[in-house]
Amino acid sequence: MTRTRVLTALLMAPLAMAAVLLLPTPWLVAASAIVFLAALWEWFRLCEVEDTLQRALLLLANLLLMAALVWASPTGSGGSLVLFKLVATFGVIWWLLAMLWLRHYEFASDHDTHARVFKLAAGTLAVVPAWCALAVIHAGDPSATGLRLVPQGHVWLLTALMIVWATDTGAYFAGRRFGGRWFARRMAPRISPNKTFEGLAGGAVLGVVVAVAMAPLAGATAAQLPLVAVAALGTVLFSVVGDLFESLLKRHVGAKDSGALIPGHGGVLDRIDSVLAALPAFAVAKFWLGF
Repeated sequence: MTRTRVLTALLMAPLAMAAVLLLPTPWLVAASAIVFLAALWEWFRLCEVEDTLQRALLLLANLLLMAALVWASPTGSGGSLVLFKLVATFGVIWWLLAMLWLRHYEFASDHDTHARVFKLAAGTLAVVPAWCALAVIHAGDPSATGLRLVPQGHVWLLTALMIVWATDTGAYFAGRRFGGRWFARRMAPRISPNKTFEGLAGGAVLGVVVAVAMAPLAGATAAQLPLVAVAALGTVLFSVVGDLFESLLKRHVGAKDSGALIPGHGGVLDRIDSVLAALPAFAVAKFWLGF
């Protein structure tokens, strides 16, 4: 299984990086919509929506929402991504509320209609703002005459993704080496028993280091690096919330993985759960801190 995981990761990572760096923003937004909607399809499964027609209709509703956002934000002369930024900001607010949900494990843990409604709404609030944030980061800043795609946006998006990847890597190795040494209590024992505060610290350090190292390639000045570090730390913390929230959904229904599409890695949602929370956090931090 470990060999399969490594081989799959070695294949997926270069493809993701190539897409981010080489595709124009409209094409990347379209491709990422497919990935994000695939994750949302798996989210519906964790909400115990087993009927294929019901899941298809729910997916179509979210696709139409994405299409409406694109229609309301033209990319030609006079267009803007203000609406996308607003939705990304709502995403940050949602993930702050999700932290409260994590503290109340039993909330919506039953299997009736009301619990399902909360989780379905959470799926839209997680996926659509993350997709909008991806577009905002990759597109860069709008010019005075309309939306102008700048190369730095490509690198900033790669930086955001690398923060998540570095966080996962740092947390894994720090957790294995130091887990339980300084903090006897686990982060979320009922949700993800293996996560430790030592792992979180290791992931945060590596995530911030990677962000600061990547930032000059994206055009950040030396004076902006402390701001990048602050944004990276916030992104790390939000990515952990995203990971824990998917674990919460799986615990509620007794699932090990969200799906089986990716060999050795489970489902699409299992791979991008952290990204869903990290992208809005990074996007909002970027345009609020001004780097």
